[in-house]
Amino acid sequence: MNNKMIDTNDNKSTYSLDPVSEPVDPNQWLTDYNPLMYNEFEEYWEPPISRRGLAKISRANAYHGSLLRARANYVTARFISGGGLRRRQVQSSCQDYFTFGDCAWLKVRNHFGKVIRLLPIPAMYLRIRKNGNFVFLERGKDGLIQQRLMKKKDVIFLPQYDPEQQIYGGADYIGSIQSSLLNKDATLFRRRYYLNGAHMGFIFYATDPNLSPKDEEALKEKIRSSKGVGNFQSMFVNIPNGKEKGIQLIPVGDIATKDEFERIKNITAQDILVGHRFPAGKGGLMPQPGSNFPDPIKVGIEYAKDEIIPVCRLIQDEINSDPEIPSHLQFKFDLATGQEITN
Repeated sequence: MNNKMIDTNDNKSTYSLDPVSEPVDPNQWLTDYNPLMYNEFEEYWEPPISRRGLAKISRANAYHGSLLRARANYVTARFISGGGLRRRQVQSSCQDYFTFGDCAWLKVRNHFGKVIRLLPIPAMYLRIRKNGNFVFLERGKDGLIQQRLMKKKDVIFLPQYDPEQQIYGGADYIGSIQSSLLNKDATLFRRRYYLNGAHMGFIFYATDPNLSPKDEEALKEKIRSSKGVGNFQSMFVNIPNGKEKGIQLIPVGDIATKDEFERIKNITAQDILVGHRFPAGKGGLMPQPGSNFPDPIKVGIEYAKDEIIPVCRLIQDEINSDPEIPSHLQFKFDLATGQEITN
């Protein structure tokens, strides 16, 4: 069995568990990736996009990760029974499905080879071999990665269709990743702007020639103590017999007066919601001035019919069509659209 170290350096600009996978990098669009490469040393197909990178992107901003969890929650909420699974296990599979574009379940067998339950397999560390078998990457006691072999017949694998490759699934939000990163960068830039102390609140400009050094120091101390640490910094300047416009503040790219922060955040938030095909009203966005969101009940019904129930049907069909799954382990979802509420 071959072993491989996991890259755990979180300070790198590219986050990749898989050395030949497309890195999640701000300078790349991520929709153009190389054809799948078979790792002959480890004997499995490398995913086209770093799974570790996709997992890290899910925590990049307030919207992307929340939408992934919301979509998983909506599918999980319709789960009735199946596989001997609890709802939290179904939720983990749904989270993988939306985050990485695929999910998988392991068939647990008894001594007679009969399937007695299903277990979700974390998709981040699941890899596929040329012969259709799977390997699960896990860390050994020595810190190296070990492969646990899973035969093809023991795994139910559900990928989202990717027209460029048919080995792994392709997440449907990839086109909005750059907006997710820009949303994150805008927030980090804003935080650094406030924390670096290099910005100013106001200039206290005096021209009184009779202002004593003691009075000057007292005024400076009052200005310094008027704001808490980390707030806008102010400046005191005394020029005896100074003239009007003796001091001028000429901003160069002044973020305080020409701030694009709110516009960037709003646009990227809309992009992220579009990438997930998620209704703005249910995603926590506030309506723009002069506009209103539609009835949330009707929106929820249509969203369930168009997005949630189809995923429930996909999962249900993939598992229930397996001839080894007995009837008492087959998945059941609530597939009612709730459309009668609007009638």
